[in-house]
Amino acid sequence: MQNISVIGSGTMGNGIAHVFAQNGFQVNLIDISAPALERAIATIEKNLDRQVAKAQISEEVKSQTLSRIKTQTDLKAGVANADLVVEAASENVDIKLGIFKTLSEAAPAHCILASNTSSISITQIAAVTNRPDKVIGMHFMNPVPVMKLVEVIRGYSTSDEVTKTVFEISSKLGKIPLEVNDYPGFIANRILMPMINEAIESLYEGVAGVEEIDQVMKLGMAHPMGPLQLADFIGLDVCLSILKVLHDGFGRPKYAPSPLLVNMVRAGNLGVKSGQGFYAYTKGSKDLVVADKFRK
Repeated sequence: MQNISVIGSGTMGNGIAHVFAQNGFQVNLIDISAPALERAIATIEKNLDRQVAKAQISEEVKSQTLSRIKTQTDLKAGVANADLVVEAASENVDIKLGIFKTLSEAAPAHCILASNTSSISITQIAAVTNRPDKVIGMHFMNPVPVMKLVEVIRGYSTSDEVTKTVFEISSKLGKIPLEVNDYPGFIANRILMPMINEAIESLYEGVAGVEEIDQVMKLGMAHPMGPLQLADFIGLDVCLSILKVLHDGFGRPKYAPSPLLVNMVRAGNLGVKSGQGFYAYTKGSKDLVVADKFRK
């Protein structure tokens, strides 16, 4: 299994392409936008340069890694010879179902179809394909080149053989695969998102400020990043989407998104990606500055 196709060239997609290529796999990175693909390759090169500067890899490894990545704007052509497809498109169920319907027709019969979804049902995705036994979740963590975990999600029909293969591939990437079953939010986000939501709700109710909430969790619970900063990093729109999946899937009030989160997303304040969330982000600056809206 050497030919990998990655669908989506955003933060997760280019990170996934990076780690596969760095570990000897041939990668087709696919996106409908040619400029997005150009930005993705520039990001991968920048991240490889960072690894070279830290003496984690050599210039030769960097060059070999880049040489293994090809770009493609045609989905069907991009997966024609794939042994494994990893879909990392927008966290939108309709978009993902459309992609997997196409993959079902275009990818070789032996090809495993994986989704990097952080919350959408693998069983639902598999149901639109002609190979539900070969559909599985590979939920990488951000930033992909750094984070060790791959949450491997078995759908209702995912075979033992496919699960074993994905575990082996994940290990070849230097990752630690952990198996979970297909229920809303899986494990990572079922635990993480209610914590983030509660932090937002605490801010909404005036219990404490942005910095105080984050510092309590960093200093008191040894979290490397506070929940509000982490929400900005993930993207507040993504957080909202996952919470909606949890709330719809379980029907429990504890998963209902905070009204503050809903309003921030409506206003376009999505965190790092928009330059404004709970903190304000200035390009090139490493200083963490609370957004004007939340300053005392």
